[in-house]
Amino acid sequence: MLTQVWIVPLVIVALGQIAVIATSVYLHRTLAHRALAVHPVADVLFRTVLWLTTGQRRQEWVAVHRKHHAFTDREGDPHSPRLRGLWRVQLLNVYYYIREARNPETIQRFAADIPADRLDRAVFSRGWLGLGLGIALLCVVLGIWPGLIAALAHAVLYVFVLAPLINGVGHWCGAQNFRNTAYNSPVLAWLTAGESLHNNHHAHPRAPKFSVRRFEFDPSWLVIRTLAAVRLVVIIGTPVSLPTDGGAIR
Repeated sequence: MLTQVWIVPLVIVALGQIAVIATSVYLHRTLAHRALAVHPVADVLFRTVLWLTTGQRRQEWVAVHRKHHAFTDREGDPHSPRLRGLWRVQLLNVYYYIREARNPETIQRFAADIPADRLDRAVFSRGWLGLGLGIALLCVVLGIWPGLIAALAHAVLYVFVLAPLINGVGHWCGAQNFRNTAYNSPVLAWLTAGESLHNNHHAHPRAPKFSVRRFEFDPSWLVIRTLAAVRLVVIIGTPVSLPTDGGAIR
């Protein structure tokens, strides 16, 4: 029983990090911005992980995110705290995401290059089935109640903490290396797979690496380099450095 008590929190943290890294590496850097290309094996692996841990459809995530970049912090941005307020985005981020993801015009305009394939139609479009299977696996491994607790805590962590921190705090306050409306949080970047280095990302959306200063850490970049070493990922975009001209804030 004591062992189980310690395992459940570790599983919750591990699930959260696995989900946010898969989101960052695959949905964000690979599909939304084409900074990476993944091997077919890695593609199926990432999609399976996201299906089991989040139930998200890749076309919807990419479309919503690309629209965010097209209308950053102005009318049309799906989840700008400057338009809606920080706490609304922090607490209702999932609502704003779902509302935009269900807009056919958004999907058609911003994710036309990611059509549903056979795997999407047969498996990955059934998000609730993936979540149900993921919960069932947790219950088998941990036991029914510990599994349900771990699943619920993971959902709260991913939906109401990690994702909103990126969309909310990332456009509200923090440090800036470049002149745009996003901000960096080097501390939160450790928890959000590097996504909280948001100012850097908005300055160079196609960069596969989000950190530019020594004290900035991008956990997803380590995963990318590891996958690239075994040829499961090809790095297409170029990691950026601080410019020597007026493009950076000194």
